[in-house]
Amino acid sequence: MKTILITGGTGFIGANLCARLLSEGHKIICVDNNYTGRLENITPHLDNPSFTFINHDICTPLKIDTKIDQIYNLACPASPPAYQGKHAIKTTKTCVFGAINMLELAKEHNAVILQASTSEVYGEPLVHPQVETYRGNVNPIGIRACYDEGKRCAESLFFDYHRQEGVDIKVIRIFNTYGPYMDPNDGRVVSNFICQALLGKDITIYGDGTQTRSFCYVDDLIELIIRVMNSGKDFTGPINTGNPDEFTIKELAELVIDKIKGASKIVYKDLPADDPTQRRPDISLAKAKFNWQPSIKLTAGLDKTIEYFKTQIHLFKA
Repeated sequence: MKTILITGGTGFIGANLCARLLSEGHKIICVDNNYTGRLENITPHLDNPSFTFINHDICTPLKIDTKIDQIYNLACPASPPAYQGKHAIKTTKTCVFGAINMLELAKEHNAVILQASTSEVYGEPLVHPQVETYRGNVNPIGIRACYDEGKRCAESLFFDYHRQEGVDIKVIRIFNTYGPYMDPNDGRVVSNFICQALLGKDITIYGDGTQTRSFCYVDDLIELIIRVMNSGKDFTGPINTGNPDEFTIKELAELVIDKIKGASKIVYKDLPADDPTQRRPDISLAKAKFNWQPSIKLTAGLDKTIEYFKTQIHLFKA
């Protein structure tokens, strides 16, 4: 049994990770200020003696008296409505100050620390599919830069702490992920489409719908994250985590409409600035190093996600 600290633990991926690691018998310290996470996501664990929730903003240092073995740093607003506009500065602070504070905590406890980075470090890619050695094409002053460049800076900090301070690090780059515990109002394409369709509203596509994404079901992602965390000191990453099956946004919308059998039609609006037109991970490294590849196809994953959102649809505000 390990003592594992998870920042962003009430968020979508964090809540799924908490549940998985608790099921394996570990002691979990969940840290979140619920800035974009939801306390309801961890409510089933609050009476579990192996689970502790700490309401804390990682932009400020965190003191933990219990010896920590591993830290998963997942804390950061990850949906466009959360990090664009009035929350942009907060997003950068979480990426940068949060990374520093968690790296200092890892150094203090001699803990392994994993950084949840993102495919957005590749920007509007000039290489397709995106491989880990590609350095990206990011607009440093655009409306998405707080997130994209914040995550790039966090990666830099992780490797500097590894080289200078000897901290045992892991860096993963997460491509589009979906599944239970997503916030109905997070503005991501899967949650938007499902909620709109469940309510019989028109489905909104930004752009002409030909832009592509690759959608990974959260259980597949969690499996690789845990393997990377436990990979030993010889592996740091970065490593892509995602599903290489590529779909256009229009194909996703049509699939959701077909599954829900509603009256929704597709409507088109202008594409936001710097929104990438292509996303597909090269997962050759994950296959070679961890014998991993996604096992849940989009059609099956959507069925599970739609069932979850049927219980959350009353919260949808768009």
